[in-house]
Amino acid sequence: MSVSLRIGIVGGGGWLGGAIAGTIVDSGLVDPRNLCLSYRSRQPDRFPDSFWTTDSQELADCSDVILLAVRPNDWRPFALDASGKLLISVMAGIRLGDLSQRHKTGRVVRALPNAAAEVGKSYTPWIGANDITGDDRAVVRAIFETCGSEDEVARESDIDYLTGLSGSGPAFPALLAAAMMRDAVARGLPAEVARRAVNTVISGAGRLLERRNECPEDIVQTFLDYRGTTAAAIEGMRAAGFDAAVGEGLSAAFKKSVGMGAVS
Repeated sequence: MSVSLRIGIVGGGGWLGGAIAGTIVDSGLVDPRNLCLSYRSRQPDRFPDSFWTTDSQELADCSDVILLAVRPNDWRPFALDASGKLLISVMAGIRLGDLSQRHKTGRVVRALPNAAAEVGKSYTPWIGANDITGDDRAVVRAIFETCGSEDEVARESDIDYLTGLSGSGPAFPALLAAAMMRDAVARGLPAEVARRAVNTVISGAGRLLERRNECPEDIVQTFLDYRGTTAAAIEGMRAAGFDAAVGEGLSAAFKKSVGMGAVS
C-alpha cells in the first residue's frame, strides 16, 4: 500500500519520529518528497529528498496528516493549528480532548509505538476521537503496520495501561537480560561470554514467541510440566516475587502515564 497524502512529523529529527519516518519511507507507504519533518537544532542527514523545517506551523500547513512525536513536557508550551486535519499523537499521557482543543481539530488519534519501531517490530495500540473517519483509520493502520503491528483499542485508559505494557515493553527484556548478565558475571563467566549468551537467549525467545504465536503462559506451563532446570528457575523466580514485581512495575507506569496527561 502507498498513500499520496503529505505526512508531516513534528519531531522527525528525534529518535522516535525518525524511526517512524524511516519505516514509512522504507516500506514505500509514502514518497520521501511527500514527507515533511521538523527538527530543533541540527538537521539530520537522513531523508535528503524530504522537506525539513524548524517551523512546526509551516510543517502543519503543508501536510495532510500531522504526527506529533515530541516529549509531553515539550508539548505543553507548543502551539500548532491543525484545523480540520488528521493529527496523530505518539506522546504518552496527553488526552484526546486536550489534543483536539489545543490543535483545533476533531480528527485526533492517540497512538503508542515503542522502541522496536526502529526495526519494524513495534506493537502500537491506538484510539481515535469520534470525528475520525474510516479513511483516517486506514491511514493510521497503514502507518503503524510499517512499524510492526497495531490494534485499535476501545478506551483511553487502555492506552494509558499499554503505555507501560507495550510502550515501555522493550525495556523489560533488557532489564531481565541485565539481571541475568550480572548473575553470570558474579559466578565467574567472562563478561563477553555472559553478554553473548544472554542476548542470544532473549532474542531467540522473542523469535520463538513470534513464530509459535502461542499464549506465553502455555509455553511457561510446558516447561513447568517437564520438571527440569527451567521449571526450577521459574519456580524460584516466582517465589522471590517475580510476578508481583512485574505487576507493580506496570501499575507504576500506568499511574505515570495518567499523571503525564495532566495539562496545566
